[in-house]
Amino acid sequence: MHFEPIQYIFGHTLWAGLDLKVTPATLIPRPETAELVEQIDRFAQREKTDLLAKGRPVRVLDIGTGSGCIAIALKKHHPEWDVTGIDLSAEAIEVAKENAVRNEADVTFLTADIFDSSGFNGHFFDLVVSNPPYICESEKKSMRRNVLDYEPASALFVPDEDPLLFYRRIASLRLGFFLFFEINEHFPDEIERLLRQNNYTDIQITNDIYGKPRIIEGRMVG
Repeated sequence: MHFEPIQYIFGHTLWAGLDLKVTPATLIPRPETAELVEQIDRFAQREKTDLLAKGRPVRVLDIGTGSGCIAIALKKHHPEWDVTGIDLSAEAIEVAKENAVRNEADVTFLTADIFDSSGFNGHFFDLVVSNPPYICESEKKSMRRNVLDYEPASALFVPDEDPLLFYRRIASLRLGFFLFFEINEHFPDEIERLLRQNNYTDIQITNDIYGKPRIIEGRMVG
């Protein structure tokens, strides 16, 4: 039986009002990730005075950008923001750059490894967002073949023995004043505790349309 996702067959998908190129080098954007963008939009309206008080464009970093969907959507919704997306995969970055042109969004995309801290020295952003790999290897048994056989495993899975690998690293880098994550529904308390250990406060967890904890946000102090 043929399980290849139709989005890969046609080479693009419609997501959150964007027409995005997708390839096997990138995940197919999910509705839950669109909810993450919507949560940031609500946050931006709520924190508008603080964000704009700096007298310069709001600087945003999207870690693990993949197809560029989050970064491009945020730039479309907030044209005045300075948005950068990074990914370890050079192939994904090329797709993201094409998607920025396709959707007329002025976003900077760079190949970067968050585990190589030398590339981040001296950089600081107002807002950092990430939808990192967060599915445990043991969860594969309940997943569909169209995901397992076609979507990039490196963008999906983490070892069972260290499921918070990417959250821990990103939080410890302390790259942004505000931090937003899409999260594994099984670990909201653990990720909240991790953020608090890295001096984030005002932590809020939001459920997705299925009632599962899916988004966490926090504000850095100190």
